[in-house]
Amino acid sequence: MTRHPKGLYILFFTEMWERFSYYGMRAILSLYMIQALLFNTVFTSTIYGYYTGLVYLTPLLGGYIADRYWGNRKSIVTGGILMALGQFSLALSSYFYTPAASNITYSAFIFNNQEIFFLIGLFLLIIGNGFFKPNISSMVGYLYPQNDKKRDSAFTIFYMGINLGALISPFIVGGLGNTGNPADFMYGFLAAGVGMIIGLIIFILGKNKYLVTPEGESVGSTPSHKMESNINCNGPLTMIEKQRIAVIFILAFFVIFFWAAFEQAGVSLTYFAEFSVDRTISSLNYIIPASFFQSINPLFILLIAPIFATMWPKLRERGFEPSIPLKMIIGLLLLCLAFMVLLPAAMMIDAGNSGVSPLYLVAVYFMMTLGELCISPIGLSMVSKLSPIRFSCLMMGVWFLSSAASNIIAGLLSTLYPSPSNPIPTFLGMQIHGLTSFFMIFIVMAAIAAVILLIISKKLTKMMHGIY
Repeated sequence: MTRHPKGLYILFFTEMWERFSYYGMRAILSLYMIQALLFNTVFTSTIYGYYTGLVYLTPLLGGYIADRYWGNRKSIVTGGILMALGQFSLALSSYFYTPAASNITYSAFIFNNQEIFFLIGLFLLIIGNGFFKPNISSMVGYLYPQNDKKRDSAFTIFYMGINLGALISPFIVGGLGNTGNPADFMYGFLAAGVGMIIGLIIFILGKNKYLVTPEGESVGSTPSHKMESNINCNGPLTMIEKQRIAVIFILAFFVIFFWAAFEQAGVSLTYFAEFSVDRTISSLNYIIPASFFQSINPLFILLIAPIFATMWPKLRERGFEPSIPLKMIIGLLLLCLAFMVLLPAAMMIDAGNSGVSPLYLVAVYFMMTLGELCISPIGLSMVSKLSPIRFSCLMMGVWFLSSAASNIIAGLLSTLYPSPSNPIPTFLGMQIHGLTSFFMIFIVMAAIAAVILLIISKKLTKMMHGIY
């Protein structure tokens, strides 16, 4: 069996440490806003949604600059430096924390030193991620010939790197920062910054030797639009290229509904873990930090992703592999099942129970993980195969644009989370009386998207012109 190129593992570990930094920070971000900045849940959800949305919006700009001017390598190093500075700015924000004299919560910025460095940190992370994210994902595809069947499994392996970082970061960053003492969030953000620096060092040391094409040419040094002939670069798109690009845009739209529900992990599901889950281990006299639940999804990814990586090629050999649109439909349906699993727990909390078993969240994240593996690595691979080379980073940015929209929507939907400070919110004219009706929003949303995508899936497959 042919092995994957060593460059894949340079990108694997670079992305692992970058995701350690991002997901570690994300695991404590909403808790930091509530416990240290004293924002209420509605304002916290709004800020979280716009931050995570902009994180996935700036890859459009970063992808364009890489395609036209800088190339992947310079963009990745620049983005990594900015993100490390962003984490350290958040740590400085936490350094300025002082215990509040009263229990007042805020629904707007007051722009003290703590909040100023908090906003500077978020800004640096947003810009840095824009340069980093689309370029490292695009480089995976460059390591393989155009029709190499190992591409899908390569992106699944790369995706495991993302989730290895996401697995360990809530334990380290959350363990250091989410201690119950708001002043300790500083140590969590510092750990996230150190993780980003480790990823940068790995990339810088390994890029020249290992990041090469099958023919031995350097990958990512040259802007991708110069990798094609002048005729292809300057000429108009062919009809096949236009239809393939259209498929990227259409599927990017539908996965918005998946990620808008999936990204509740950092907001409403974190609130659920903090306020509605019995996290006490009586035998150890220990309370599990709510941030630790962020590790469940990446743990399942690492356990299940190898199964998916071998399953798709075997199904292809037997002629049973689902098309890319069908895989995404399956992902949406699995997401529906995940939130359906949560309904009994929501009903118990609505009925007056003080806390439910943490196994409910474990089951939810398990089902969400199965859906994620049908969508995210498949989508990254799809973009690398359908994009014209001269627009590869830009199209990767378009794919992340769906994540931008979905994260903003996720934050806005999370503002509907029932809480004493948010009495009876409404959604599309319907009152959200409790957790049951709140979680039903995501079930209905994902189901409708799956049905519509099923109706148009055959047409989309034809527009891909033989790429699966």
